[in-house]
Amino acid sequence: MTIERFAPSPTGLLHLGHAFSALTAFEAAQEAKGRFLLRIEDIDGPRCKPEYVDAIYDDLRWLGIRWDTPVLHQLDRLERYQEAVDQLTQMGLTYPCSCTRKDIAVALSAPQEGDDAAMGPDGVIYPGTCRHRISGGENDAIRLDMRKAVKFLGTSDVKYREIGEDAGPKSFDTAFLVKHCGDIVLARKDIGTSYHIAVVVDDAFQEVTHVTRGLDMAPATPIHVLLQRLFGYATPTYRHHRLIRDDTGKRLAKRHDALAISALRQAGWSVADVKAAVGSSA
Repeated sequence: MTIERFAPSPTGLLHLGHAFSALTAFEAAQEAKGRFLLRIEDIDGPRCKPEYVDAIYDDLRWLGIRWDTPVLHQLDRLERYQEAVDQLTQMGLTYPCSCTRKDIAVALSAPQEGDDAAMGPDGVIYPGTCRHRISGGENDAIRLDMRKAVKFLGTSDVKYREIGEDAGPKSFDTAFLVKHCGDIVLARKDIGTSYHIAVVVDDAFQEVTHVTRGLDMAPATPIHVLLQRLFGYATPTYRHHRLIRDDTGKRLAKRHDALAISALRQAGWSVADVKAAVGSSA
């Protein structure tokens, strides 16, 4: 059975880009006579607010979207994410990191670092300062040793499937992960997990078969596929859709309150107007 999901973070109001993503996933689930899930990714501390959760429900219902219940909230699953990080640690694939952003910036400014200051899915690629640490403090972050992880995987070519606008079989060389992603954070010291761990664990737990999200998330997909392989999870089929942009060509963000779904509703837009604006037939 096809299982699609929409997984917003309640850190602001949903905008047209969210509407497009939710409608695309919902329509795909309906066409396949499958299930559509709503997941609230609320691990981002004080930025997540109950009023934004309520607004998500209201906006989706107004769009005609319905979902299975109960709704999964990531904040209720922190213990499970910690277990996943511990599993990778027991596999010898992690290390503690005490570096601050300032420490990383200083390390990357050193002449010997050379080209290591490249950007990855999470920003500046970590230079590996703490890679050889064995023990750490309670306030340390936990990073994945990408070199060890790809070696543990035992293959240099990892395949997955993409549908939609960029359909076809996809693959990446694991050396790509070392060079272009680096030692990603698996657990932040403030919340005990990270987006990468939470989304992979929850997609597996909810048996999600199809992940629909924007092209801006495509760079993180190799990381998620790697983690799925390490945990022994099935890999969903991915659909990375085009991004909805404003009149200046900039990708929409939650700061675009004028294009928030709730604001458009108050301005007199209909559901048909929203669908026309994003090019959805859902």
